[in-house]
Amino acid sequence: MTDPISSITEATLTDIATNGIWGEGFTVNPSVVAVGQALLAAVRGDGGVELPPELEELVAGVREAADVELPRIAAADGIELSALSIKLNDGVPHPVVIVPAGWNPYGWLPFLYLYLTLARRGYHVLAYSPRGIGIEGWVSTSQGFIDVGGQADWRDGSAVIDYAEGHFAPSKVGFLGESYGSGISQLVAAHDPQERVGVVVALSTWGNLATSLYDNGTRHLAAVQALIGFTGGPMEEKFDEETQEILKDFLSGRNLDRVVEWGTERSPQEYTDETNRRGIPTFISNTWHETLFPVGPVVETFDALTVPKHLNLWIGDHGAPEGPGLAGLVPGLPFPGLAVPIREAFDWLDHHLLGVDNDVPVWPEVVNQSMFTYRTIAIPGGTNLITVPARRESYASWGEVTTGRETWHLTGTGGAGDGALVEKPTAGWSRDFTAGNLTEATAGELLKTGQQEWFGNPRRYELAKFDRAQLLVWSTDPLAGQDGVARRIRGAASLRLTVRSTAEATTLVAYLFDVAPDGTARIITHEPYTASDLTPNVNTEVGWDLQAASYDLPSGHRLVLVVNSRDELYSFESVDGSTTTISSHSGSEASLGLPLG
Repeated sequence: MTDPISSITEATLTDIATNGIWGEGFTVNPSVVAVGQALLAAVRGDGGVELPPELEELVAGVREAADVELPRIAAADGIELSALSIKLNDGVPHPVVIVPAGWNPYGWLPFLYLYLTLARRGYHVLAYSPRGIGIEGWVSTSQGFIDVGGQADWRDGSAVIDYAEGHFAPSKVGFLGESYGSGISQLVAAHDPQERVGVVVALSTWGNLATSLYDNGTRHLAAVQALIGFTGGPMEEKFDEETQEILKDFLSGRNLDRVVEWGTERSPQEYTDETNRRGIPTFISNTWHETLFPVGPVVETFDALTVPKHLNLWIGDHGAPEGPGLAGLVPGLPFPGLAVPIREAFDWLDHHLLGVDNDVPVWPEVVNQSMFTYRTIAIPGGTNLITVPARRESYASWGEVTTGRETWHLTGTGGAGDGALVEKPTAGWSRDFTAGNLTEATAGELLKTGQQEWFGNPRRYELAKFDRAQLLVWSTDPLAGQDGVARRIRGAASLRLTVRSTAEATTLVAYLFDVAPDGTARIITHEPYTASDLTPNVNTEVGWDLQAASYDLPSGHRLVLVVNSRDELYSFESVDGSTTTISSHSGSEASLGLPLG
C-alpha cells in the first residue's frame, strides 16, 4: 500500500461534495482515496497526518471511544478477507453494522468516513473487502477469486458475522452496502443459515443481476467491461476459470442462457420469498439514470418484498446521491439536500438496530425525486450550483406512482422530415435509417453523465445535431398544461413498433427527450431492444418498456421519441451499414404509451 496522503484540506472534501466519488474514466475520484488513506492513518495513530478540524474531531472521538483493528477474517475455505474493525470500548452492548465493500480496486478503504461516522452514532463497525477485490499488496485487499455475489460470497458473509459475534458480542446485526456491497448484503441476509441479519440498507443496488446486464436481447457491454477492469488486477488473476468463461461468453454474445442462469443465482429478486419469511427490514436506494443496475429490476424486487421496506429514487447515476456521505462531507454543504440520501439510510439503521424513536415507522414506502426540478445558479467554470433541491414525492406503494396512461401514435415523415406523435392511430407508412453508427442521441457516459445530473448539470442535447440518416425522430407539438407542467411523466413508458432489417438482427435504442423551444433537449429515459433471428426484409412486431422515470415536461416543450441502432452502453447485434425500417400497419399501429401521475 502506498504511503497515506499527509494533508487533507477543506478543498479535498469540497472536491468530493461538488464532483462526486467518480474520477476520470471509470475510476474512483483521487480525493476519495486520499481521504480514506488519511483517515485510516489518523485513526490508527500514525503521525504527520493533517486533517480539517471536523475530521480531526471525528477521528479523536473514535480513538477515544473505540479500538480500531485490521483483522484478516478466515472464510470457510481458508481464504482471508481483509477487514477493518471499530469496537466501541464502553462495555455496553451495541449493534454491529457490517459493510461489504463495493466493487473497486481499493476494497473497504475509500469509505473510512462512513465507518467512523457509524461508530460515533453508537455502532460497532466491521467493514470487509469481498473475496478477490483489491490491488495486490494493499491492506484492504482480500485473497481469492471474485465470486460476483455467488454462494462463496454468501458463505463469506456468514463467516464475517461469526467473527463479529465473537469479537463484538453485538446486540443486533445489520448490513449496509453500496453497489456490489449492497447486493451482497441482501444475499447474505437471505441466506445466512442462522438468520442473524436484522436489517439491510442497500445503496445503488441491483435487483436482478441477469436482467441488469442482459435484457430485451441486449447486452449491457460497457458496464461489464468497466467492472472487469475495476477489480485491482487482470481478469486472469481476479476470476476463476469458470467465471472467466462466463464473462467471455457475455462479452462475445455466446451461451447467453448460461450467463442468465449464472446472473439469476446472484439476484436478490430470486430470494424475496426468503427475505419476506425472515422479515428483514430493507432500505433500497437507486437512481433514475443508473447505468450499471437499471431501476426497472430494482423496482420489481422492491415490489415483491412484504417486509418493512423503503425505496428512494434519486436524480443521477450509480453512487452519486450517497457518495459524498460515504466518503466525506464538508460542514457547509455545497447544495441543500446533499446529505439527505445517507442521513435517511442512517435513520433506517438507527430505528431498527438502536431502537431510536424516529419517523421511520411512518415513512411512505416510496419517495421519488423528480428529475431536474431543482433550482440552480451559474458559477465560474461553466457549471451550475443547486440552490433549491429537486422536489420529492411520496407514495404509499410503487403501484401509486402511475395513475394513468396516454397513447401517442407515430406517423410517417412530416414536412420537417421528422415524424409526429399524434393522438389518433396512423398506418400505411414506413421509415428507415442506416444502422451501425453512434449518434448524438445517446444515454450518456457510464456513471459520469448521471453524476453531473445529481450535482445540477444535466447534459444538454441539440435536436438539430441528430443525424436523420442514422436515426428516426418523432415529436409532439408544443404541449400545454396546468401550473407550467404539460405532462407529469411517472413510471415506465412503453413502445410498440413494426421493424424489419436487411440483416438477420437489429438493435433498436429508444430515447425520450424533453425538447425546449430553442431546440435544446434533456433526456428523460431510454432502453434498448434487440430483435434477433429475423428474416431479412420481413416485418416483425416488437414492443418493450423503457426505464421508469419521474419527469415534469414543462409547458411549451415538446416530447420527442428517437430511435437509433447504437449506444456506447450496449451491444450492437446487426450489421454495420444495414438498413432498419420502422413501419405502422392497420391493427398494429406504432405507438408510445406514456405513464402519467
